[in-house]
Amino acid sequence: MSNDHDSQSPDSQSPHSQQRRRLLQGAAALPLMGLSGLSLAQAFPTAKVNTTKLAVTDTEVTVGQLHSATGTMAISETGSIQAEQLAIDQINAMGGVLGRKIKVIKEDGASDWPTFAEKSKKLLVNDRVAAVFGCWTSASRKAVLPIFEKENGMLYYPTFYEGLEQSKNVIYTGQEATQQILYGLDWASKEKKAKTYFLVGSDYIWPRTSMKIGRKHIEAHLPAGSKVVGEEYYPLGHTNFNSLINKIKVAKPDCIFIAVVGGSNVAFYKQLKAAGVTAAKQFLLTISVTEDEVLGIGGENMAGFYASMKYFQSLDNANNKAFVAAFKAKYGKDAVIGDVTQAGYLGPWLWKATVEKAGSFDVDKIAVASTGIELKTAPEGYVKLHENHHLWSKARIGQAQMDGQFKVVAESPGLIEPNPFPKGYQ
Repeated sequence: MSNDHDSQSPDSQSPHSQQRRRLLQGAAALPLMGLSGLSLAQAFPTAKVNTTKLAVTDTEVTVGQLHSATGTMAISETGSIQAEQLAIDQINAMGGVLGRKIKVIKEDGASDWPTFAEKSKKLLVNDRVAAVFGCWTSASRKAVLPIFEKENGMLYYPTFYEGLEQSKNVIYTGQEATQQILYGLDWASKEKKAKTYFLVGSDYIWPRTSMKIGRKHIEAHLPAGSKVVGEEYYPLGHTNFNSLINKIKVAKPDCIFIAVVGGSNVAFYKQLKAAGVTAAKQFLLTISVTEDEVLGIGGENMAGFYASMKYFQSLDNANNKAFVAAFKAKYGKDAVIGDVTQAGYLGPWLWKATVEKAGSFDVDKIAVASTGIELKTAPEGYVKLHENHHLWSKARIGQAQMDGQFKVVAESPGLIEPNPFPKGYQ
């Protein structure tokens, strides 16, 4: 199903209007934008907006950041750390959330899933953070999920993932499988006439589950004759892909469909090119390489290959131009922005909007208030939160360029409704 925002006309019943009305009523009908941080905080006293002993004072609210700043996943997660901080800085410059400035406690998951679990418990139990922006791999998310559910924390998770999950305690700001994998394979079949596929992934839950979903789609939903001719997985951090490349050459697939993550991408794409496997000869579609990874891979090793994502830095809209300019102003003119980086940027803004709609920092109230939250300023374009805590988003296909950017060659006509449990794919 898809929903085109262009056909919607905002009215007095929109979530944005209802949210603003509640805020105005809560602030004794004073114009919200005219309130100072102090008076806004007074209009929402701490005793009422924080009934669960979170780290919220009259002037400050503490949140956590939990990503891999070190290890093999740092190449992918550094952008999320930067984008979340940029959003928080921008929110603080506007006066914060309910008149309270955001303080950040940063923890390093170090590309190690037990470390993620340990750090999440510290943030929720010791630091009592109001929300956590974090994780990248599904393995890290699965490691922390029981802790968030037990301690009743709220995680804003930015990565495209395999779906098959829904939690009161997680807001998923990336795509699930129907918005990325199925859209990408449908495009490969229709536009590139691909019938034979070679599946490659890193060896953990996201690539394996994604490829299981991909295989089912290829065999059951694509045109007759569509089939998988190879499937291989390699450990995180793996750097020798020569035997794999030989297998691909023998199989001669129409499409290499790939979900290799982190630093392994650098070795994989360099070795592909060295073996003569280039876009001039081979169609390749990745669901795991963004501009962040291309920075390490090198545009010359990726040029011509395709990626299925909802966001590319090259998107031509006013929201994205402002975001890219602000990101480069903070992190340098050579900084790049990938899909997960942008989804990370959405987290603090969605949390702010939800807290203000709920009039509370309490996780239970935020979980309920999340449904219908809109973000009209998202760099990817208009998005809104579904009751299943995933985002309605567009799907897009980008072709890698020599300069490390992607040229958008296809996009869904409207927003795709998130469906984390597609029938027949479990």
